[in-house]
Amino acid sequence: MGKVLLLKPRNPDRSPKRKVDNPMPDIIRHTKDEFERGINCAQVVLSLFAPELGVSDDLAKRIAAAFGGGLGRMGLTCGAVNGSCMALGLKFGSSDGTDEERKDALIRRVRTFHERFEKRFGSTRCRDLLGHDIADPEVFSHVADNGIFMRVCPEVVDGAVRILREILQEENRETLQ
Repeated sequence: MGKVLLLKPRNPDRSPKRKVDNPMPDIIRHTKDEFERGINCAQVVLSLFAPELGVSDDLAKRIAAAFGGGLGRMGLTCGAVNGSCMALGLKFGSSDGTDEERKDALIRRVRTFHERFEKRFGSTRCRDLLGHDIADPEVFSHVADNGIFMRVCPEVVDGAVRILREILQEENRETLQ
């Protein structure tokens, strides 16, 4: 077997740094089930919000397909972050390039999501969260074969979903006031 490139993990057990709270077992179980079917983290997140965003499950999964593994398995921005930002874009984005107020409001929400995610997990980068640089195909295989995706990513997806729900709920409260 060739070399396995390891990054220094954020903490010794290579699980993401997270606040102490109870994970949502339904999201974690759902994520694991989807991973077993070959669905990536970006697809899981976007498809979970698809019904309320007026998008079919199939379309959401096709839109998010290239964003898993930190954008095409390059270990860049976490797919759960990417999927969340896509959901924010669908909910608050505009196809009118001149609507500066709407653009600014979306950017604020994306930045809020990013800040909360980074605070919770210590990074938004896939390779940091996993503790491995999966851009190398051998390292990707090592991570997959050793169940690292299944140990780390469902909790990260759960956290992303929680943060995204918080932002959407905050928006609903502001709208009602």
